[in-house]
Amino acid sequence: MEETNITIQHPLRNEASEFSTMRGGHVALRAADYAGIVKWYQEKLDFRLIQEWPFGDLQLAFLAPPNDDNFCVEILGGGQPLPQPDYTDLNESLQPAGYHHFCLEVLNIDQTVAELRRRGVNVLGEPFDFPTISKRLAFFADPYGNLIELASRLK
Repeated sequence: MEETNITIQHPLRNEASEFSTMRGGHVALRAADYAGIVKWYQEKLDFRLIQEWPFGDLQLAFLAPPNDDNFCVEILGGGQPLPQPDYTDLNESLQPAGYHHFCLEVLNIDQTVAELRRRGVNVLGEPFDFPTISKRLAFFADPYGNLIELASRLK
């Protein structure tokens, strides 16, 4: 395999911006089965339950990746939400407008995908290289239709 070294040039940071303290924090996912979605993220992805609380007739929680305290998935569970489409193909999932996925960075896509499959997770296709952004990518879905991207740096 040929060595690929792509440098992505970011614009200068804007420390003078009124929004200069803005950081990513969490993504929220909606599911009817609160206990089921929390259990899935814990068992399939080893996420940690950080906090739980009620909100009206819903139960909410923050779940964090096994070794990351800076990003959470917020679960909004209960009630009767409308179902998500059940995608089996990444290209099909790109058709509707609006929210598409959130991304988790990993060191080795192929090892991570192999472990997800071993745990019975629905992976959409095979991992693929995307040299334009110097990443290797893969996509999978939780059982409630929420798409998740995995990304690692191309070597």
